[in-house]
Amino acid sequence: MEKVSFDAKLFEKELKKAIKTLLSDEVKELQVWCYDKFGKTYKQVIEKCFNRIRRKMIGLSA
Repeated sequence: MEKVSFDAKLFEKELKKAIKTLLSDEVKELQVWCYDKFGKTYKQVIEKCFNRIRRKMIGLSA
């Protein structure tokens, strides 16, 4: 993520890819790390990506 943090679209693309490949506990750790590391710059992108995964998880459990 650090290597692509210079570009918002690339950051979002790589974050989505990372979320898809991780286990749920790892996704939670990634979320905390992203907010700590990039929250000031990409807060909206981070929220968008993690809200999307939450909606998918809720849809699967219904």
